[in-house]
Amino acid sequence: MTRTDTATRRALGACAALMVGALTLTACGSDANAKNDDKGSGGSGKSSSATIRISAKNGSTGASINSTGVRVSDGTLTDVKMTVAGAGTAVPGTISADGSAWTPKEQLERGTKYEISARAKDTNGKSTSADSVFTTVSKANSFIGTYTPDGGSTVGVGMPVSFNFDKAISDKKAVQSHITVTSSSGQKVVGHWFGSQRIDFRPEEYWKAGSKVTMKIDLDGVEGANGIQGVQKKTVSFTIGRSQVSTVDVNTQTMKVVRDGSTVKTVPISAGSSQFTTYNGQMVISEKYRKIRMDSRTVDLANAYDIPDVPDAMRLTTSGTFIHGNYWYNKANPPFGREGTSHGCVGLEAVRGGQGDTPANWFFDNSLIGDVVIVKNSPDKSVAPDNGLNGWNLPWSEWIAGSAA
Repeated sequence: MTRTDTATRRALGACAALMVGALTLTACGSDANAKNDDKGSGGSGKSSSATIRISAKNGSTGASINSTGVRVSDGTLTDVKMTVAGAGTAVPGTISADGSAWTPKEQLERGTKYEISARAKDTNGKSTSADSVFTTVSKANSFIGTYTPDGGSTVGVGMPVSFNFDKAISDKKAVQSHITVTSSSGQKVVGHWFGSQRIDFRPEEYWKAGSKVTMKIDLDGVEGANGIQGVQKKTVSFTIGRSQVSTVDVNTQTMKVVRDGSTVKTVPISAGSSQFTTYNGQMVISEKYRKIRMDSRTVDLANAYDIPDVPDAMRLTTSGTFIHGNYWYNKANPPFGREGTSHGCVGLEAVRGGQGDTPANWFFDNSLIGDVVIVKNSPDKSVAPDNGLNGWNLPWSEWIAGSAA
């Protein structure tokens, strides 16, 4: 069966951490309408020595949604208020323990006007204040990258790091140079561009089992195209689980599951029919569904099928190739291990509703997002490397050639 892609990627911008140490100061107190207040300071007439610095200049547009904050030198902050201009909605924030800095608790919204008012005192108790009214970078003038896999997840050895941007990137070198992917295994990791809105990262060979992969995204303020800048700043890590690579042989209609170098099971399957063949090549499991509807109309196959509850389904391509359970097979003449009967997917014996002691349920339970499924001896062509997370089908020399770094 086939089905269009319904995956929802995670947007980095929604969860970028705001750290005091990462605060970028772009404006001095004078830019933030600083003023001294000698009331209650002993009447000496001298100005406060404390200097407040607000990161976003007063009257500025295109301010960062990540590095906004307040700092003070030669004094301590006593009060900081930040609101959405016009609405008056308060933006929660915290003053550091030493009183030297204030940061919002959450990332700011794009294209929004804010007001900040800050007060501080020097060591003599003299007060000073500063305020700034500014607008953050607009959605029209910024780009967001969504990524996979999720931070904190455990994935298979074939899982690439994949970014998809919501706008076309013309300065690929600038963007790629601000995304760093490293592995505890020491494997060299290289990025490869698929068009102008997607870049994937992977090593030459599958990730080493048990290794930790870290991606550092430092795109805040990076110009990806004329007048378009990034807004994301985040570090994400995930873990590579055990190694599992399963090989489907269309000639024998079987799948051999190899885990950490040893064959753990050989499963009878039913691949694509002679009319609807299955792609050859290395494919990575990108999604898992206990139950999913598969409608042939979504992949331009008219009314060939519409099954509302396909069990144990795992996506292999964006275009709709899955490895999944099949309960509607001819019980008098089961195809598994004998012939291809699907519309291009890899089918395994299942029962309606899933679960149970079936090959489909076993394989679902024993598979991770990022596991590799290899199909060989099919009369079809090899899967395109950008059809799903399937860049492993590109030779290393071609992969490197697609890097902008």
